[in-house]
Amino acid sequence: MIAHHVLFWLKTDTTDDKKQAFRKGLESLQGIEVVRTIHVGTPAPIERAVVDTTYTFSLVLLFDDLAAHDVYQVHPIHKAFLDEFRVYFDKVVIYDAQ
Repeated sequence: MIAHHVLFWLKTDTTDDKKQAFRKGLESLQGIEVVRTIHVGTPAPIERAVVDTTYTFSLVLLFDDLAAHDVYQVHPIHKAFLDEFRVYFDKVVIYDAQ
């Protein structure tokens, strides 16, 4: 199992409509056949020194194995998401775990 966790910091001038479109774009990644589980979220209202709540959106995808992750990376739906929405974010941090 591979967990692919992506944190997005959208540009400060991103409108609510653009945020809604971005979220729908993230949710469209569920259409990729190798994605076993998807979770799209925003920071939970948890205040602890070790919790980072500065990001705008969180994406967690679970894949069966590294080969499935590699298929996802070059999949047309993933590429279309990046082509359309990469202009929205200032920063992305990715954590991959097995």
